[in-house]
Amino acid sequence: MAGPKFSPLLTFAIFAIGVLISRAPFMMTTRPASDAKPWADGPMKLVQTPQYATKKTDIFTSGATHMALLHNAILRGYNSIYLQVPHVPDADKADFIGYCLTWHKFVVSHHDDEEEVLFKKVEELLDDKTIWTETHKEHESFLKGLADFKTYLTTLPSPAALSPAALQHVMSSFQQPFEQHFHSEIATIAALSSHPRAPERGTPAEAAASATFKAWGKATVSKAGTWDVVPFFLLNLDGTAEEGAWASWPPMPAPIRWGLVNIAGAWYSRWWRFSSCDAGGRPRELYALQFPEQKA
Repeated sequence: MAGPKFSPLLTFAIFAIGVLISRAPFMMTTRPASDAKPWADGPMKLVQTPQYATKKTDIFTSGATHMALLHNAILRGYNSIYLQVPHVPDADKADFIGYCLTWHKFVVSHHDDEEEVLFKKVEELLDDKTIWTETHKEHESFLKGLADFKTYLTTLPSPAALSPAALQHVMSSFQQPFEQHFHSEIATIAALSSHPRAPERGTPAEAAASATFKAWGKATVSKAGTWDVVPFFLLNLDGTAEEGAWASWPPMPAPIRWGLVNIAGAWYSRWWRFSSCDAGGRPRELYALQFPEQKA
């Protein structure tokens, strides 16, 4: 009896799916993070979410909480880069640079989207042009260092020329203002619940404000890049943090989340070896720390 016949197109599709699955982050061999080695909760300190700390659920506390979760993914990204760069073998440096530049793209897109969209909408909601005065100054305080980070990585003569000391020097140049801003912005947003023109509970204005935060939060990461920034973001989200309170954040159907991590993530799969969490959102041992420190 003859076996089934497959058209060339179907054969190619099966092959392509097989390749994608083999490269998907859920296929990576990972080890849980342990106290024996540093993890991505330092050197920059992560942000405690206002909702977890205060149990409040007003729109600004919720908005600040969701911003804190996004900020923590960025902070884990910074920490995972800073801690791993001394240990990255030459053979892995091209992939590590891809991971680093994705972090940079994520931060720049996040900054620009805040300035161009979110901040303006909240100013309009509260009819107050002064609420972001300090935040704008904080943004300016680390932009040069952030630009230097990209310039250093994109002007290397070769990936092997990456110097751990040089990259850490650039990162240290903006670490303090960056960390301070990523914490203070959360406090600034949460404090808006006490603004004299904050919308009251149950009003159309509150519903509109809530919709603004949700729409911005849903779009800000995906617009930065489906194939690079989205997997980076999801693979630096710790679902076990704060007693697992945010294990299902951001809210989306499980198959969609799986696809964004594992199908979109398969495109630059080798970059995600350096992420702080596995495909299930669990902290994992930082990949490069298995190698000895690369001496200059």
